[in-house]
Amino acid sequence: MNSPEIIELRLHVAGQGTISLAAFANLKRICATHRAGQDQTEGIDLRKMPALAAADQSLVVHTLARWLPEASKKIIGGLCNEERVLGGLDLQPAKPVSLS
Repeated sequence: MNSPEIIELRLHVAGQGTISLAAFANLKRICATHRAGQDQTEGIDLRKMPALAAADQSLVVHTLARWLPEASKKIIGGLCNEERVLGGLDLQPAKPVSLS
């Protein structure tokens, strides 16, 4: 049986403002709906860890980056458009695991 592909996502925010919290909530909802726990999602507050902005090549806040399993893909914004997030990061809904 093949194990589902795990994706690694990093959301770069600046503080705990309304837009940052909404973007993270949107990301968690999208992942719960379409990835069924097959993601590793990390919120990175660039006010607390500014060096990660350069390391991750993030020039603006509210940038979502997919790092694994392939080359990096990024999307910018509040992540409120689910189709745009899925399409922009080449994220496909997780395939159901076959028990046979």
